[in-house]
Amino acid sequence: MSAAADLLYAAAMAAVAVNAASAVLETEDKRMDLVGAITVGLATSLGGGTLRDVLLDRPVFWLGDINYLVCGLLSVFATFALARRVRIKPGLFVIPDAIGLALFTVVGCQIALAQGIHWLPASLLAVVTGVFGGMLRDILVNEVPLVMRPGTLYATASWLGALTLIGGLELGIGPAPSALAGGALVLLLRLAAIRYRLSLPTYRSR
Repeated sequence: MSAAADLLYAAAMAAVAVNAASAVLETEDKRMDLVGAITVGLATSLGGGTLRDVLLDRPVFWLGDINYLVCGLLSVFATFALARRVRIKPGLFVIPDAIGLALFTVVGCQIALAQGIHWLPASLLAVVTGVFGGMLRDILVNEVPLVMRPGTLYATASWLGALTLIGGLELGIGPAPSALAGGALVLLLRLAAIRYRLSLPTYRSR
């Protein structure tokens, strides 16, 4: 593989690991057993990329490369074992979740663009890749999906990051710097929203 392909592969693998860990951390107050944690962890870490690949009519990434599945399982096992021995601060899952959102947004956008998709639907597929797994996680643990809660800038951060990546490519900045800028924007917006409760205007009928 080329250096760019190696970097994309590493980012995708890191995204799977981080999202699986964030899912296990969110189950802390649900008293799930290991099987429950595995179910939630794999749905979270593989769900967004699976939907993206189905929409793009390409082989589902973790079916073609079992390393993704193994990575997700190892992350679940490690986080589950650690959480049983170390006191986990409530709400800690939002930090690795923000990192996973940034990574999956970048990966999803680059994969969509590589398939020859127009930049606008490619940016939305990046959001799907970043957000859908977290939605599955929240539904499985009986929580309002994080993307639907006020003060999160969840999908907004993902979309703006994808557009930043695409803009960098259009300006000839290069794949790696563009991906770094897009991912950094997603992460910074999410952390700022968590810290300062930033949100878009909400619908209120007069």
